[in-house]
Amino acid sequence: MPDSATAAQSGLPSTTVRPRVLYVMGAGRSGSTILGVTLGNCPGVFYAGELDAWLARSGEPQLSDPEREEFWSAVRASVPDAAPLYGLEPQRAIERSISLLRVHKWRARRRMRPAYRRVAEELYVAIARQAGETVIVDSSHYPLRARELQALDGIDLHLLYLARDPQSVVASFENREVAQYSKSVLTTNVYLWLTNLLAVLVFIRHPRERRLLVRYEDFIADPPAVLRRILEPRASGAPVAIAPDLGALATGIPFQGNRVIRSPQVGLRAGTERPSRRSLVTAVLQLPWRIVLARLQPRTSPPEEVPRAGGE
Repeated sequence: MPDSATAAQSGLPSTTVRPRVLYVMGAGRSGSTILGVTLGNCPGVFYAGELDAWLARSGEPQLSDPEREEFWSAVRASVPDAAPLYGLEPQRAIERSISLLRVHKWRARRRMRPAYRRVAEELYVAIARQAGETVIVDSSHYPLRARELQALDGIDLHLLYLARDPQSVVASFENREVAQYSKSVLTTNVYLWLTNLLAVLVFIRHPRERRLLVRYEDFIADPPAVLRRILEPRASGAPVAIAPDLGALATGIPFQGNRVIRSPQVGLRAGTERPSRRSLVTAVLQLPWRIVLARLQPRTSPPEEVPRAGGE
């Protein structure tokens, strides 16, 4: 993982930095942080975390430590045009899926969209220059943010649609022992419906060679294979044949993420994930999306058989 001094040593001309952005899209609690951390331990890749929070937090990272503060302070100084957009309004009017239903935000979205897109592009370029890497992983989730990034000319956008068994997502949101917000079973299912609807629409209109459906279960079962599937066509020749040490992954200095990034190092144990319990409501409500996602291409696994509600 490069430190903040790398920028001056990278040799990348400031006018020719063109980041390749690996945008992790999909529902929350789908494993995007651990996927991002693992990708960030591969050569030539920088894990930037959830960059949708960059404007909301006025460029101040979630955690405070010298290396992180130095890096993100330098990035913030490189994007001076962002100041008028600082605050929650870009998320509320542009990025969050629910913003489409907020009719009173439509005018604000049209007004701020040109500046929002310009700042988003400047942000990725600043991160690439500061990190000394041109492959940037953004685990922001929001499909509507991905839609805005599709309009940027100064980056190469690659979409990673991260899909996890809906039973596991619902169980995670129900878990009140986790120090994050929770949702009821019904609320989570509505959230999954809206997220999948938007994510599928954004996914299928993106060029096939720059999109990939990543099943979380595939990643956990065989991390090296999925890392190669993601990076070999996308990392500008970065040597990814040798996977990082999965037992000792450096979390790096991402801007924001879940509790995983609070530890300087984490381990990833490959295996098969099974939801702690199964919900018939979730099985029935999410069956249409299980069918749709089973057919999306390209993907990290062969097309699946069409699942049945009672036989998940």
